[in-house]
Amino acid sequence: MRLVTYKGVGAPRVGVWINGDRDIVDLAQAASRSAAMSDQFRDMQSLIEGGEAALDSARHLVASADGEDLVSTESVQILSPLPRPAQLRDFLSFPEHVRRCRVTTADLAVETAADPEAKRREMDASGFTNVPKGYYDFPVYYTCNRMTVGGTDEDIVWPSFSSFIDYELEWAVVIGNDCQNVSEAQAAKNIFGYTIFNDWSARDEQMKAMGAPVNLGPGVGKDFANTLGPCIVTRDEIPDPYDLGMRGYVNGDLISSGNTSGMHFRFEEIIAYLTRGHVLAAGEVLGSGTVGTGCSLETRHQILHGDVIELEVDRIGRLRNRVVAPHLDRTAAGGFNDAMAKAMQLAIKP
Repeated sequence: MRLVTYKGVGAPRVGVWINGDRDIVDLAQAASRSAAMSDQFRDMQSLIEGGEAALDSARHLVASADGEDLVSTESVQILSPLPRPAQLRDFLSFPEHVRRCRVTTADLAVETAADPEAKRREMDASGFTNVPKGYYDFPVYYTCNRMTVGGTDEDIVWPSFSSFIDYELEWAVVIGNDCQNVSEAQAAKNIFGYTIFNDWSARDEQMKAMGAPVNLGPGVGKDFANTLGPCIVTRDEIPDPYDLGMRGYVNGDLISSGNTSGMHFRFEEIIAYLTRGHVLAAGEVLGSGTVGTGCSLETRHQILHGDVIELEVDRIGRLRNRVVAPHLDRTAAGGFNDAMAKAMQLAIKP
């Protein structure tokens, strides 16, 4: 099923997309005309916590739905499918993303050096552009701000303290039940479904925080906006989740392209890793990290005020957002290299 949270008149409601996503079966409305328990369709978190029984009930309601239970997608606002996740973590599972970011950083360092050729020799000799060996030791992550989650077609109001806008093409799993000490072989059974994730990044603030003598992560550089959606596709709908195309568009132009097969740490390994020490709760979201080419830091395609970013993952859909950053006038913008150079100057060195 393709599960959505939407808003028409009144409070947000939970439904299932049908007819090529043109219509929504309102689960609470359909349940009110049957013996189904409507409380489990109060919101997406309730449906997740209802487990397989709630999903089976939802499937039955979709199969028996009539005109009274249907809502046109065009007539409502599609929200984040899980507006306030129980928790939101983002991993760094695509090594190609790591490599390409290091290549960009090296290129900018060379281009701005007093002696570019000497700087290039230095970078090459140090192996700076390689993925660090320690990356492969275990999956690393940071905890996102679950209070700043938005959905598709919502504007992203860029903070005035940042001049380096970046999107991140990711996907994510939603945990379906409380679980602990899960083996990698059994981990998939704890996945409720899949969605698209845009981990918006104020690169200048991120570099400032992560270049500081005390580095506790990206700080405010990633604290102000995350978007999920447009739906959650239940696990049974995607037989092979590690063969999905991933694409990023800026104003309709294809800029980023990759595949979920590029993950070094897959979600099953991540779940097993996390549940060694504590319980993962139903409704938690685990982000994949950015696919290779999945951000401006890699492609050097500058994002400015008014740009529309669309992230697409096969079998899930498109997550669309417009960036609102009036302090970054398009005519005054200095280009990617200028933005990157300013961001590097902000980084505080030990």
